[in-house]
Amino acid sequence: MTRIPEKDRDIMEKAIYLPMVLTILNRDIGVVETSAFKLRKPYLELIEETMKVIQKEMAGVKRYMKQNSLRVERLKQDEAFTMYLFFYQGYEEQHNYFNPRIRNKVQELMIYYLFKRHSLQNAPANN
Repeated sequence: MTRIPEKDRDIMEKAIYLPMVLTILNRDIGVVETSAFKLRKPYLELIEETMKVIQKEMAGVKRYMKQNSLRVERLKQDEAFTMYLFFYQGYEEQHNYFNPRIRNKVQELMIYYLFKRHSLQNAPANN
């Protein structure tokens, strides 16, 4: 049983996933720059603007974690699992993540940041 409230655990997981999303988008910039696209600029701008949004969110995550004495460290990784050590206000917990689950979550976040966040921003407010 975890002592970490769900809200704080979600923040700590963002500290795991968001840097991975940035790494992938950074690699994608290299792929777009060396590709045979006729017009690269729109793709590069989409990726770069998305990276700015993620970096801003990551700054908020780091600030929250620092203010609330939260920390995450990767302990070990094999073909199937990655183990993280969560530090929560003086407590330590080990959490094992199935690597395909990590990949799927990073993919979900990429879809959200590249596409869905735009449709959510333009959605009418329900009264």
